[in-house]
Amino acid sequence: MAGLVYVYLVTYLGAAVALFYPLVGLFIYIHYAIIKPESLWHWSVGAAGPGRYSFIVAVAMLVGWAIQGGGKWNLGRGTAIAALLVGFLAWVSLGLVYCEHVELAQHYVTSLAKIVLPFLVGITLIDSKAKLRQLAWVIVLSQGYLAFDFNQSYYNGFNRVVLDTFGGFDNNCMAAAMVAGTVLAFFLGMAEKRLLAKLAAFGSAVLMAHVIMFSFSRGGQLGLIAAGVAGFMLIPKTPRYYLLFFLAAALAYRMAGPEVRQRFMTIFVDEEERDQSANSRIEQWKACLKTIRDNPFLGVGANHWPLQSEKMGLPRMQAHSLWFQTGAEAGIPGLLLLSAFYGLTMWRLLPFCRRDGPLGDPWLEHMSRGVIAALAGFAVSVSFISVTWLELPYYVAMLGAAILRVTSDRQTMAEAAVDELSVDEDAYFELDDSDPTDGDDDPVDEFGYAT
Repeated sequence: MAGLVYVYLVTYLGAAVALFYPLVGLFIYIHYAIIKPESLWHWSVGAAGPGRYSFIVAVAMLVGWAIQGGGKWNLGRGTAIAALLVGFLAWVSLGLVYCEHVELAQHYVTSLAKIVLPFLVGITLIDSKAKLRQLAWVIVLSQGYLAFDFNQSYYNGFNRVVLDTFGGFDNNCMAAAMVAGTVLAFFLGMAEKRLLAKLAAFGSAVLMAHVIMFSFSRGGQLGLIAAGVAGFMLIPKTPRYYLLFFLAAALAYRMAGPEVRQRFMTIFVDEEERDQSANSRIEQWKACLKTIRDNPFLGVGANHWPLQSEKMGLPRMQAHSLWFQTGAEAGIPGLLLLSAFYGLTMWRLLPFCRRDGPLGDPWLEHMSRGVIAALAGFAVSVSFISVTWLELPYYVAMLGAAILRVTSDRQTMAEAAVDELSVDEDAYFELDDSDPTDGDDDPVDEFGYAT
């Protein structure tokens, strides 16, 4: 019942506030997208029927955004990232014209639009470091609370992540989300100065990492390792950070346990020893490559891979790889748009990771590292998982794009200040450059002083 009361209060009060402060509506929408209250509190919120809580908040957010003129569209270095995401949505929407089953493509496009619109709201409203920090904490605390609930269920004897779906996502999808959340929370803990904030962020990271372990998702575990390697390469090369990373790696290894480590090592066994799940992945990937060769430009249509798999004599199932399945469904252009969306975010944040980089702000530098490592881990995880509508990585990329937007504004303001100072100096020297003898008939010495 407490969950139902919480959702009612947050939804309706938040919707009222969002009409005047749409950023509040965005944060609530992201919070709901992560915790999925109908699934998290299925016995109360879910049992109450489809309350459309996210929809109510989204409408209020969009109305408030429109009242404010749609935010500010001077996105700086985040412009291309937003354009790639919108371009991906537009490209897969072509499937509504040529695909075999329009209703499948329509569901895909609608679900993706529910992610793209909030992304545009966020990137046009987040224009300061304070708002960046708020977004980071909304993501980390929401994902951290979800991890806490999963851990609680696990220690009570029911591994909900493995034995049940959550919001339509299986254990592999949830593990991929936890990979991105773990790394982002870890770097947020490094970025914050207050002890309580550090404990909250690091505690959330530990809870999320443990979910990855008892999800028994090999893709999730491999993604966490990849994210850890990326993070290690990006951190400042000082003993303090090395020690912190070593402790984090040791804790992750300890949480894995022998059963998890044994399952992870099955990734590297010979072809004869692979389990059925691994073999089915290989078959699906080969079928995807053949489909891409046959339909390189448009693909077979959004959300059509299970049908295509069945037509090719394979089980009606997902391709177990976001990248292979996107290429098969949306063609090579669609695959390039989606991968470039994540890749460009990481690439443009890379210069900010240096201690002597252009920002000079430790918080922004740490969060730039966190976004890069989180997206790198996610990219590896979803190489073994088909999950297009998982919201969290899009919002992590939103944080990265917003960092680029805010820093672009800072650099523009700094350049304007330098230009203004230069103009003032030029004016001063022009005034001071007059001949001291002009208009003066008194004799002067060689230094210009009257004699």
